[in-house]
Amino acid sequence: MGSGKTSVGRRLACVLKRDFFDSDFEIVARTGVAIDHIFDVEGEAGFRQRETQMLKDLYEIPNIVIATGGGIVIKEENRVLLKRNSYVVYLSSSIKQLLKNTASSKSRPLLEQSNNREQTIRDLVNAREGFYQEVADVVIDTTGKKLYAIIKEIKKFLPK
Repeated sequence: MGSGKTSVGRRLACVLKRDFFDSDFEIVARTGVAIDHIFDVEGEAGFRQRETQMLKDLYEIPNIVIATGGGIVIKEENRVLLKRNSYVVYLSSSIKQLLKNTASSKSRPLLEQSNNREQTIRDLVNAREGFYQEVADVVIDTTGKKLYAIIKEIKKFLPK
């Protein structure tokens, strides 16, 4: 959350001349409602089910770049999908950077429910870090880096 997945994914897809999909955006487009509304009505479990189905649907499209929601790694089924026939880039950022990047956001349900955004981000990163590492082919630290520098770094690691 706030590591730059959508911005980086969109630009990377452009550089690689591939189509780009943001799984969260696709869920919103498919349901016609915002993610925070899905959380309100169906809870996190309902949203996670939709997220898994969207990942399965996107995996049917060849040669694309996908930006997933940060919590997609929670479910083992998703981690298996992510590791199969794909190249996964984990965009890591410092807690300070994540706080800065999410400061003005009003569409992050897990942060909106929190009285302490920093602690929530810290808890989410700590809970998910092992999962991110498990699925990642490469880890890129985005802290303080410009978009072009992140893309350049990712390109160095992509399979030829």
